[in-house]
Amino acid sequence: MNRTTVRRFDILEEVDLNIAVLSLQTNALLRTVFSAVEVAGIATVASELGRNILKYGGGRGYLLVSWVEDRRLGSSAVEIKAVDEGPGFSDLKAALKDHHSTGGTLGLGLPGAERIMDSLEIENRPDHGAVVTARKWAKVNAKQNRSR
Repeated sequence: MNRTTVRRFDILEEVDLNIAVLSLQTNALLRTVFSAVEVAGIATVASELGRNILKYGGGRGYLLVSWVEDRRLGSSAVEIKAVDEGPGFSDLKAALKDHHSTGGTLGLGLPGAERIMDSLEIENRPDHGAVVTARKWAKVNAKQNRSR
């Protein structure tokens, strides 16, 4: 699998997250490959993951946006990797269920991201943070690459 970094966004405060979301909404490659609805969904996922960095990661983290090409599948995807240095997930299975929240929110962020994207993988590092990787495949192979 070939991976090309599109951009790294350090998420230290709200304005950083706003810049990341706007950058994804206006990215020429994304707008060429994905529909406007899909680009909006991708930006929404970046917003949710970035908000988790601010809320749970103590603003110590980043979003890494990459373009992934899988020659074996003959397809490409946008990948958003959210890395934080917070406490990690106390209950990963519960975090992926609708309406579960440890922060007084609606608890729809991660489950929603999982529905919007074609894959969502979480590396939990208790007391050292988490790495959440979400991919949205180009239309040809979208949804058939679903994994966790």
